[in-house]
Amino acid sequence: MEAIVKTNFKFPGQKDEYVGKVRDVYNINDEYLVMLVSDRISAFDVVLPKGIPYKGQILNQIAAKFLDATSDIVPNWKIATPDPMVTVGHKCEPFKVEMVIRGYLAGSAWREYKAGKRTLCGLPLPEGMVENQKFPTPLVTPTTKAMEGHDENISKEEIISSGLVSKEDYEAIEKYTLALFQRGTEIAAKMGLILVDTKYEFGKKDGKIYLIDEIHTPDSSRYFYADGYEERLAKGERQRQLSKEFVREWLMENGFQGKEGQTVPEMTPEVVANITNRYIELYEHITGTKFEKADSTNILARIENNVHECLASLK
Repeated sequence: MEAIVKTNFKFPGQKDEYVGKVRDVYNINDEYLVMLVSDRISAFDVVLPKGIPYKGQILNQIAAKFLDATSDIVPNWKIATPDPMVTVGHKCEPFKVEMVIRGYLAGSAWREYKAGKRTLCGLPLPEGMVENQKFPTPLVTPTTKAMEGHDENISKEEIISSGLVSKEDYEAIEKYTLALFQRGTEIAAKMGLILVDTKYEFGKKDGKIYLIDEIHTPDSSRYFYADGYEERLAKGERQRQLSKEFVREWLMENGFQGKEGQTVPEMTPEVVANITNRYIELYEHITGTKFEKADSTNILARIENNVHECLASLK
């Protein structure tokens, strides 16, 4: 099975192309975006040397499902998903912040807490917490949106005072963030999962705010299994989780955290196959449906044909 790590399409009306860590985004007449979710995988802000078959399809289909499931809360950019790896939608002007929201003390927040920090993005953190403990209320902890390198934590006050986002717009996207997280939490609970933390991105088109990019995927979110959560917490044991964290943990165990001079460990066929299988497991647990592998005989030709048909229908 071929992993799609590079694309170079020329679609009708295409003005430019943006290649991100995982997504290839084609600008169509400054009106629409064709977002192709590749099989590239990144960790610690580094794109790893091997692609993961079916990862792009998995992420794209999870995001599409949750965009549809939250469209009553906030308008979103999605118009169509013409291919398993592609979403076509409105081109918006993105806000220059990512809205990270945390329901539990985990990941980088825990690492900072363990190091003695008791504020996060200007918000006070209670004393005496343990790893993976639930916060009294979810915390919105935004980051700046870095074009390359690391995103940086930033407070609401700094965002507004610096003019990154207006007070009115920030308060709107903060409200949307809390509502989306609540909906995501409810959906996860039905699947026997806990939505631990996630991030949302927003943009504007014609003066209207839209939810953009992906939502509630394992690349942008962390999930725990609800079953056994309390027992593991009480014993100080690791939680069983559904997220990309297992990739980060594998890298750290092999001496890589994205720091200068470090080398990515060898991604053997067995390692790659294991990551694919874990992503399929993620998909099936998060959506509650069986993953159907898309036709892989000629993926790039399939994508090109499907996108051409979709764009023709938008004229």
